[in-house]
Amino acid sequence: MTQASDPRGFGIYIHWPFCKAKCPYCDFNSHVRERIEEADWRDSYLKELAHYAALTPGRTVTSIFFGGGTPSLMDPKTAETVIDAVARHWRMANDVEITLEANPTSVEGAKLKGFRAAGINRVSLGIQALDDVDLKFLGRQHNHQEALAALDLAANTFDRFTFDLIYARPGQTPQLWEKELARALTFAADHISLYQLTIETGTVFEQAYARGDFVLPDEDMQAELFEMTQAMLGAAGLAAYEISNHARPGSESRHNLTYWRYGDYVGIGPGAHGRLTIDGRKLATRQHRAPERWLEMVATQGHATRQSDDVPVDARISELAMMGLRLAEGIPFTRFEAEAGRPFAECLDPARLRRLGEGGFLESRDGRLMATDAGRQRLDALLGELLG
Repeated sequence: MTQASDPRGFGIYIHWPFCKAKCPYCDFNSHVRERIEEADWRDSYLKELAHYAALTPGRTVTSIFFGGGTPSLMDPKTAETVIDAVARHWRMANDVEITLEANPTSVEGAKLKGFRAAGINRVSLGIQALDDVDLKFLGRQHNHQEALAALDLAANTFDRFTFDLIYARPGQTPQLWEKELARALTFAADHISLYQLTIETGTVFEQAYARGDFVLPDEDMQAELFEMTQAMLGAAGLAAYEISNHARPGSESRHNLTYWRYGDYVGIGPGAHGRLTIDGRKLATRQHRAPERWLEMVATQGHATRQSDDVPVDARISELAMMGLRLAEGIPFTRFEAEAGRPFAECLDPARLRRLGEGGFLESRDGRLMATDAGRQRLDALLGELLG
């Protein structure tokens, strides 16, 4: 198999590191700036793309993803310039997926048609909640009416769109979540992402939670909310193809599937990560995290790569398991063998596999290793046991 025909795809990730405000639950590399010289950013993206294009000739790009931060704050012209550069450097798949993350404020929503004209063909809206009190708690800059208006606009502008919701919020009951999720489903088309609220290290919520400013639903309530979510989405024809992501068949996020299937992708912009297979070596790349320092490094050396390290075989097996077991489809044994250069039976500890299988958390079927529904619900614990 040639890299150009790799069924896992080949993605380009572009990180826009700026937001209007920092959400208290967010641990992403996002920053608030009063002034942004967008022309400098546009030029720097082009330089870093050129650097990585020289390392990966002959590949076919199956997806481009503008993430952040809040990339819908950028000028659509910047997105257009980046897309055109990708098309110059690599072949583009006929059905290339080009996604932009967007917030549903009225100002950003008004720009969606401009992004569509720039070449974006899929938008991902950060709705997060349809309750104004909870939106304020989550630090969002929109209200539920703006959210609904943005969903309407996305549906009328793009053939494909998705949106995120966060559940297991303080005080949320199954009855409240059922009502909110039912309303959200009236706007869902072919994809939706649903995340349980978690407390991430280094966030404002970490400090507030430690002070006792709010309480999350207990584990039993979280499990009930999760099971309700799976049931409602399944009944709506949006089965979970990944732990938190639901889609109609054929409408899965192609870019995220490249990650979860352990395919190759280029990461551009501050703090962006990449995974690249070059001459049989798997490289883990990471760009400098601080926006201003990233700009300086790109200006002086054409890229701001802070890390470009070989991923050893054992780490490749671990990464493949950590990503692929998130998927309902699991991981083909042949994928382990390709990464490890040895038979599947020698890739993972057979005693651990047996214990997890007997416990109902893992199964091997049709040449694939898969986490069961129970296993995906406890994936961190499963991976800890599987990989030691």
